[in-house]
Amino acid sequence: MASTFPASEQTAITLRGVHKRFGALHAVDGVDLDIPPGEIFGLIGHNGAGKSTLFKMMLGLLAPTAGSIAVAGVAVGGRHFRAARRQLGYLPENVVLYDNLDGLETLRFFARLKGAPLQDCPAMLEKVGLAHAGKRPVREYSKGMRQRLGFAQALLGQPRVLFLDEPTNGLDPQAIRDFYATLRELQSGGVTIVITSHILAELQERVDRLAIMASGRLQAVGSVQALRERTALPLVAEIDLAEADRANAAQALGAAVGVPAEPRPAGLRLALPRERKMALLAALAPLGASVQDVRLQEPSLEDMFFGLSQ
Repeated sequence: MASTFPASEQTAITLRGVHKRFGALHAVDGVDLDIPPGEIFGLIGHNGAGKSTLFKMMLGLLAPTAGSIAVAGVAVGGRHFRAARRQLGYLPENVVLYDNLDGLETLRFFARLKGAPLQDCPAMLEKVGLAHAGKRPVREYSKGMRQRLGFAQALLGQPRVLFLDEPTNGLDPQAIRDFYATLRELQSGGVTIVITSHILAELQERVDRLAIMASGRLQAVGSVQALRERTALPLVAEIDLAEADRANAAQALGAAVGVPAEPRPAGLRLALPRERKMALLAALAPLGASVQDVRLQEPSLEDMFFGLSQ
């Protein structure tokens, strides 16, 4: 029975020609995707881009109109998938919990549904920082506490694949840091993680690869660095110089990188092609002590998102 996710599989998740229609709405339009085991994979897009629909199809909650989906070789919706789904974890965007249950009772309820050991529930509360609130009714939980409890239920049963839809809603900065530390710990154990977030700066340094989705289609897939190179967005350099040196520096730097240097209160600013970065650094060396500071700013994930999702 193919109910596990062996490390020998080349892909943890495979989608081929996946479509989903709701009447006239083409919510997912021909998605092909491979996610290898142990990867933290980001999925970003505008509201209505098709992310949540794609999640639900990968979980078997929605059937695709066309195409095929497999989780580590197990066909979603196939005869073995019911057993395999017990090793999936899912945190939906809007966590719905029973207000009259306390935190520990809530986890035990979900553990019974998943066939997970009940004795693991207290440790799971500890893992998400809710051990102190395990006996408090959920109605007294803040939004962030509810989100952490939702994350705890997704972790029940030691899932091999985690689907996390806007998982940091309501979390404070320390809780967000702890959350991603937990994801790295899970990744080191071979868990595959698919995550969506509207907070693009949060994902930028925390995913191995990501996909940008718009109008039901994948517009681009790759690492943040690969997407930077694909979009060909400029690198921004800000150079602080003594006022007396700025005119000569502007001429020398502009000639070296092929773009004009713009004046700034503290010096100069250049938006240059990425391939001219080393030329800029070489041109700075002869300026010596007249250069007071240099700041290089790579295109952000937000810049790339708007560049690729239009």
